[in-house]
Amino acid sequence: APGPLPPAGPDTVAVTWAGHASWIVRIGGLTVLTDPVWSRRILGTPARVTPVGVRWQDVPPVDAVVISHNHYDHLDAPTLRRLPRTTPVFVPAGLGRWFRRRRFTTVTELDWWEWAELRGVRFDFVPAHHWSKRTLTDTCRSLWGGWVLSDRRGRRVYFAGDTGYGHWFRRIADRHPGIDLALLPIGAYAPRWWLGDVHTDPEEAVRAFRDLGARIMAPMHWATFVLSSEPVLEPLTRLRAAWEATGLPGDRLWDLAVGESRVLP
Repeated sequence: APGPLPPAGPDTVAVTWAGHASWIVRIGGLTVLTDPVWSRRILGTPARVTPVGVRWQDVPPVDAVVISHNHYDHLDAPTLRRLPRTTPVFVPAGLGRWFRRRRFTTVTELDWWEWAELRGVRFDFVPAHHWSKRTLTDTCRSLWGGWVLSDRRGRRVYFAGDTGYGHWFRRIADRHPGIDLALLPIGAYAPRWWLGDVHTDPEEAVRAFRDLGARIMAPMHWATFVLSSEPVLEPLTRLRAAWEATGLPGDRLWDLAVGESRVLP
């Protein structure tokens, strides 16, 4: 059962996994939601197999939202309607119009390697290998990517969104050295002939973590929606095996349960 969110002051970096790619990230005194999906069901997908890890009424006041791309399991209109329209949202290039049509008033669109700042927290939009589509006519009309959130003390949380594996992880590390926590996807990877280019499998996620030079990894994008053919619990089993095979310390893997929180030391 989910516990209460840990207290978080301006010097605290804490994360809570609400499920799938939805995190409550508390950094630099801000509460930031990543790809918030609190709906039980999304278009074209069976109902979620685990409930949302944090009740909406228990979410602290939201200071900002970051969106990785416009797929329905990452951009959920019913959840976003729960937010005040004055909530700052940071989105990939080409996606701002979707939010402005829904009367969001503080929308920042960024291309890869661009950044913006909100109350001392820096939001960097970084590359990923994925795609975008929401209707029959908008394939790849808006961008996709991940986010690096940095506080005044230089602590960094990387949220990968959806991505395949490739050289971009090393490029992100070059531009953002010293990532403290990497939130990396490990599910929705089978069959590989179909999904290998756009979703990392657990072994690739460990390689990506090492490419990033990050201190801690927390897996996501598994055990919430059935989007592919691998067994629901297989991603974590394979991740733990791959982690052990590399000889990485166990305490650097935060394999959180849905609803669980951790505070960065």
